[in-house]
Amino acid sequence: MTDQKKILNSLKFYSAFLKTVNEENFVRTPASGGWSFAEVYSHILSANSLSIVAIARCLHKTATLKRRKADWRVRLILFFGRFPPVKYKVPEVLEASVKKISLEEAANGLQKLVRKIEEIDKGFAKFNPHYKAKHPRLGYLDARQWLRFIYVHSKHHERQLKRIAKELG
Repeated sequence: MTDQKKILNSLKFYSAFLKTVNEENFVRTPASGGWSFAEVYSHILSANSLSIVAIARCLHKTATLKRRKADWRVRLILFFGRFPPVKYKVPEVLEASVKKISLEEAANGLQKLVRKIEEIDKGFAKFNPHYKAKHPRLGYLDARQWLRFIYVHSKHHERQLKRIAKELG
């Protein structure tokens, strides 16, 4: 299965999950702290949209021309499709954009994201692995690595949503 199809499957989870929660619980902050469902959705929609912009920059060759490979740790994350089991602090640039959005905003944002992911495959005919855009934590990634990152990142937050759901009961 391609990363594009994996991402679309993950986004189906996000859409289905929205149907299981009411507006009150969607914006409720867990007792242990951390993000509400609304904030997780806000983050995933924002970060994945920025990742799509990075992919477009790589494919249209407006990104940086870099010949070095990504760090071995980054390649492991992308290969295994998981972040290491440690708590991550969201990069400041993304933290500032996280807010409590409504169920409707989340659903609309998911629809837009799905359309963008469906369209992205067309640009890979021009793929050149030397054009890379900088990720705040992982360094310079090419378009394929950015696509893989969207999948890894989306799966990571699926697990977070399940943890929050367990806590909220």
